[in-house]
Amino acid sequence: MGNCCKSSSKTGFKNKQSTTSPLASGKVALIETLEKWEEKLSEANRRGKMVVVNFSASWCSPCRVIAPAFSSLAAKYESLVFLTVDVDELSEFSASWDIKATPTFFFLKDGRQVDKLVGANVEELINKTEAFAAANYQQR
Repeated sequence: MGNCCKSSSKTGFKNKQSTTSPLASGKVALIETLEKWEEKLSEANRRGKMVVVNFSASWCSPCRVIAPAFSSLAAKYESLVFLTVDVDELSEFSASWDIKATPTFFFLKDGRQVDKLVGANVEELINKTEAFAAANYQQR
């Protein structure tokens, strides 16, 4: 397991090419604007879907390592919405979620946090996502 500490200043590079981001691929939506965050969260709420959010940075090695597992979970659990927030693109927004290290994963129901995982622990991410998906299925 690993994580990168987030500083208050912007560190590393910005990846403006969302389609080639090492942080999001497949069914994971890369969030680089507040408008896109609101859009995806509203869409999930309308559809009765729970959300898994990965706060990440393109310069963070553990974030890049866990990104493929996050993408695989998104493909497996289509009943959930998977989002990756670029902490450099949305630094103030990320600070409002009290992100101290990347990656940090939040599990949201109706826009509210129900669980959290800090660090690139693939096994724990899989376990929490499976439990979250099961809870989402039982609510239907």
